[in-house]
Amino acid sequence: ETYQITSALKHTPWGNQVSLITDARFSGVSTGACIGHVGPEALAGGPIGKIVDGDWIQITVDRVNLNANVDFLGSGDAPGSVTDGTHELDARPVRTDLKADPNLPDDTRLWAALQNASGGLWGGCVYDADAIIAKLSG
Repeated sequence: ETYQITSALKHTPWGNQVSLITDARFSGVSTGACIGHVGPEALAGGPIGKIVDGDWIQITVDRVNLNANVDFLGSGDAPGSVTDGTHELDARPVRTDLKADPNLPDDTRLWAALQNASGGLWGGCVYDADAIIAKLSG
């Protein structure tokens, strides 16, 4: 339950400077800048599974047009550009210290596998039925 995290952040002096980006789900009582339902990105080998402490992340939210971006800007002492961050993140392997919860529901595991077989959630958020069928038939 992510509310335990967002509720604790709300009561810290720096909590309004922290955003929660997660592939977890929200119950509806979470507060603050929360970006959830990202999908099973880490489980499917996506970018969220490559982020480490100290990385620079830029979050832009346009509340008028209801658009948002979450961009990796690199690591080190200062942020780089979105292009530089994209190249760095693409070159990184998925963290080996992340493991799926043993009680993870089968439908979530299947969702991650289907997204991965389709080219990844981060590559369009759409199942590619032909790609999945080709991989299953292969």
